[in-house]
Amino acid sequence: MRTVTVTVLYFLRRGGGILKIVLIVVLLFFLLIFSLVGLRFGSALTQEGNPIPYLVAISKHELSNNGYEKVLETTNVIRYVSEYEEKYPLGMAKEFMKGEGWVFKEQMGSGLVFEKNKKVITISTRQYSRHYFIWDIPKEV
Repeated sequence: MRTVTVTVLYFLRRGGGILKIVLIVVLLFFLLIFSLVGLRFGSALTQEGNPIPYLVAISKHELSNNGYEKVLETTNVIRYVSEYEEKYPLGMAKEFMKGEGWVFKEQMGSGLVFEKNKKVITISTRQYSRHYFIWDIPKEV
C-alpha cells in the first residue's frame, strides 16, 4: 500500500495529472483481481483447456447460488460445474438427475450410474479445483 501512495504522490508532485493516477489505480485493481483468481484456482485453470467458460460459469454460480451452472455443450454431452461439498460430494449431480426422473444406482470410480425405464446411463465427474467439480451429462437425458 505504501508503494501505491508513493507512486500517487510522485505523479501529483510531477504534475502527472489525475488521468495518470486513475490509470494506475485501475491497473492495480486488475492486477489484484487476476492475482486473486490465480490463488483461488491455481493450476486448475488450464487443465480443461480454455479456462474462460469455466470461470464465467463459476462466477454465475457464485452470484446466483443456483447449485450448479452449465459450462458448455458439445454434440454428445452437457458439462456443468458445481461446488464440491465435503459432507455431500457429488450431491448436485445426483440432485439434478433425480429432478430429471433418474434413479441413482451406484458409483463406479468417477462415474455415477443412473437408471430410468430400464435404461442405464453413466455421467462422468471430476474435480476441477479444491472447491469445484465438473460433471458431464449425456444429451439424451
